[in-house]
Amino acid sequence: MSRTALLSDGQWELIEPLMPRSDGRRGRPFRDHRMVVEGIIYRYRAGIAWRDLPERFGPWQTVWKRHRRFSGDGTWDAILTVLLAEADAAGLIDWEVSVDSTVNRAHQHATNLPRDTGGLVSNYTNLREEPPDHAVGRSRGGLSTKIHHLCDGNMRPLVMLVGPGQGGDSPMFEHVLKSLSVPRVGPGRPRTTPVRALGDKAYSSRANRQFLRQRGIQAVIPERSDQIANRQRRGAKGGRPVSYDTEVYKRRNVVERSFNIFKQWRALATRYDKLALTYRGGVILRAITIWLRALW
Repeated sequence: MSRTALLSDGQWELIEPLMPRSDGRRGRPFRDHRMVVEGIIYRYRAGIAWRDLPERFGPWQTVWKRHRRFSGDGTWDAILTVLLAEADAAGLIDWEVSVDSTVNRAHQHATNLPRDTGGLVSNYTNLREEPPDHAVGRSRGGLSTKIHHLCDGNMRPLVMLVGPGQGGDSPMFEHVLKSLSVPRVGPGRPRTTPVRALGDKAYSSRANRQFLRQRGIQAVIPERSDQIANRQRRGAKGGRPVSYDTEVYKRRNVVERSFNIFKQWRALATRYDKLALTYRGGVILRAITIWLRALW
């Protein structure tokens, strides 16, 4: 997609039937969907304030309110799910998946809401509720948000969750894998099981390996040095060494390259959104544009 183009006519034809027709409360029909959606894309790609949107996208309040609505009611997720189903039917999904996370600094404009961080478990796995910490936490780089990402072997996104920047990767592994669900075009259950899952040493744990084993997914995750030392110290009681395909593991770089594609949108590389819902909505919208390019 060029710097001046937002959505081609063919790409818009793919998602236009999936857009809501009315607000669902007063029955008022939405108008100018394409102009608003392109305004949302422009804002996240350029990394500007909502108030600074060019006038050709209409009132900035309309653009913001519709993005807030679509992020909270599941519209963006529903569109992505349909595109994933069509991509799977066309054989475009490589089911050798890679999982990782990336930390993005939160701008001061995104961190001025009250946050409840007093030992509560963050609710960022519930995609319809705003977590009490707004998925903002203090990591080494300051206040930040972490995107937990599952992509296929072609660098294309399948699952995106958000959490506070200091959150660990391993506890989110099961949540990310369980969020994978690609419906079939026609009869049949959604596909939820990849062929294999690639991850770095941060995901090395017995719980994660057992989870993959129970679902019949090949684990390609190296063992951490402290885990190796503990196993060797226990001798025969420490169990067998962890084995994985080193040649397959070399392909794990696709998830890092996928993050590079996401961060071409400046408002994703730096978080300006106060709400985790709208920030993740921007992430999902970026995933939608990636699959639109693959399908059209």
